[in-house]
Amino acid sequence: MRRHRLSVHALELRGPLLPSVRSLGFEPDGHPLGGSLASRGALRAIAELARTFRRDAVQVVHAHDFYSAFVAVPAARLAGAGVVVGRLDLGHLQSPAQRAVLAGLSHAADAVIANCGAIFDLVIGDERVPPERVSLIRNGIDLAAFDAARERPLALPLPETTGRPLAVIVANMRHEVKRQEDFLRAVSLARRERPELAAFLVGEGERVDGLKALAARLGLEGHAFFLGRRPDVPAVLARAAVGVLSSAQEGLSNAVIEGMAAGLPMVVTDAGGNGELVRDGERGLVVPVGQPEALARAIVEVISEPERARAFGQAGRRFVEREITVDRMVAEHERLYRRVAAERPGLARSVARAGGGARRVATGGLGFLRHRAAARAVGDGSARDLR
Repeated sequence: MRRHRLSVHALELRGPLLPSVRSLGFEPDGHPLGGSLASRGALRAIAELARTFRRDAVQVVHAHDFYSAFVAVPAARLAGAGVVVGRLDLGHLQSPAQRAVLAGLSHAADAVIANCGAIFDLVIGDERVPPERVSLIRNGIDLAAFDAARERPLALPLPETTGRPLAVIVANMRHEVKRQEDFLRAVSLARRERPELAAFLVGEGERVDGLKALAARLGLEGHAFFLGRRPDVPAVLARAAVGVLSSAQEGLSNAVIEGMAAGLPMVVTDAGGNGELVRDGERGLVVPVGQPEALARAIVEVISEPERARAFGQAGRRFVEREITVDRMVAEHERLYRRVAAERPGLARSVARAGGGARRVATGGLGFLRHRAAARAVGDGSARDLR
């Protein structure tokens, strides 16, 4: 990707990943909407982006979310550039109207990227985007950087849990779909059989107070610990016995990928790409969404069968090494960019990546693994935001 000229465009020049973008040698161009998508500000942003793309002879524009696609797709079309739309979730945080608009934008794109099979099926099945224009490109993880981070000392102290089997969930606490409530209830149920079980909840957000209150009602004081946002997630995972994700909706979860990279057996809900990653009985256990009892049984099963748990963890690590590397993801993106660019040979080689905000344009939309292609194209950034 170093042979390409890259530029970064954002609707908002703020967010936790902005320093990472700058550390990679980019100063993003801002294109603020100045209002809603129905405002004149959106039209101005589209026109401004189109002028920028024409001026810079941009050949391929890659938009990563609903808002950036809303602006970038028409701007690319006005500039005569190719456009790629990334589809990284099942639209669970969007309204029905937004999902319909995003489907239309996907039809208007030269190519669509789905990062898991569930999204691929949604795009070609429900939305009827022609299959030849949809590529399945999974997220990638920089294993060398991850392993180095896993071996480093903890950045912050952890609660004392020595000798106790530890279940860890890593998920933001902003959205109800993450369903940490189910995880807490599962831990409470699992402790009836394995009272020594402890749990770490990594993440931050406005739901944390309600989750802490639920933990207190469940009698989990001294057993479930809220760690907030951590800069050392790989090192935290290295101390766990099992990784858990209880979400009701997912794309391809970076939290699950990181758990597998850490060699953890995973217990996950059958949401989005979770089952695709874990494969029930092969790299962990997959349970139905919204069933804390099933989640509890699976956690107990894993921590009670250490040899099986070890086999799950080893199989998960091998899968990540084979299928989820950042180098593979970058190569697949580059092949797609070349294909789209070949359809527009009159423009100079340049790839503009448009994002919905500064935290959407470099090393991750909602996680440090997502959208790594942009970062790896120009350097070895390792910024982290919670998933």
